[in-house]
Amino acid sequence: MQMIPPHPETDLKAQFAASLADATDAMAMTFFRKPLDVEAKADDSPVTQADRAIEKEMRRQISERFPADGILGEEQEATRLDAANLWVIDPIDGTKSFLSGMPTFGTLIACLIDGNPDLGLISIPPTAERWIGQRGKPTLLNGTPCRTSGKTLLRDAILYTTSPDSFDVAGLAQFEALSKRTALRRFGGDCYGYGLLASGHVDLLFEMNLQPYDYMALVPVIEGAGGVVTDWDGQPLTLRSEGKVVAAASAALHAEALAALRRDESDPQS
Repeated sequence: MQMIPPHPETDLKAQFAASLADATDAMAMTFFRKPLDVEAKADDSPVTQADRAIEKEMRRQISERFPADGILGEEQEATRLDAANLWVIDPIDGTKSFLSGMPTFGTLIACLIDGNPDLGLISIPPTAERWIGQRGKPTLLNGTPCRTSGKTLLRDAILYTTSPDSFDVAGLAQFEALSKRTALRRFGGDCYGYGLLASGHVDLLFEMNLQPYDYMALVPVIEGAGGVVTDWDGQPLTLRSEGKVVAAASAALHAEALAALRRDESDPQS
């Protein structure tokens, strides 16, 4: 994979994203494992006052620092989607984990420049782990470069997905067929799983029904650690992707996973 040089604004954006995550991590922990008011959104997914308060603060800080930039988030309407710089944010990725006291939820911050994911941040408040990926630079975990496991074969891979509930019937069948070819499969993690992939603990992730605020921050983190992340057809993830994501520790493992998916589609009995 050809390394794309970093954009001149990347360092400035990364410093701001880190300071933003400092503030939102502290906010998240004031709500974590405390009584919360829970509402169901139109898609029946839960939302709390924590999600809304954190996104409101994220939007305030972004608009104050970069007033010309656009913002796409989970809880409020998008603004200036046609801006050259677009922030894509998820205040609490893994609200169900957050509600059930699991310390695997995180905050996701991405900055797209001319539609390309230039910066991605995964911050896990309960464990104080933070991955920052910048285009053209190595991914950092708490300031130290990290790498994927580099595994190349499905039979050796640890496969994760957040929940089987996120799949439709066809998608679940593909996950089951893919997981039979791997060494181990586990569930849970939300965005934490992608951080663990970047650090070499997980080798393959396979999910569907994600939104841009769920996956755009993952792209620079995974790629900067030596991994590959695309949609199920092997195409780059964009704001218009269908939300089907496969991330792998190496190009070879990614290619084998995609080949297995194509084989399963053409022959359900394979």
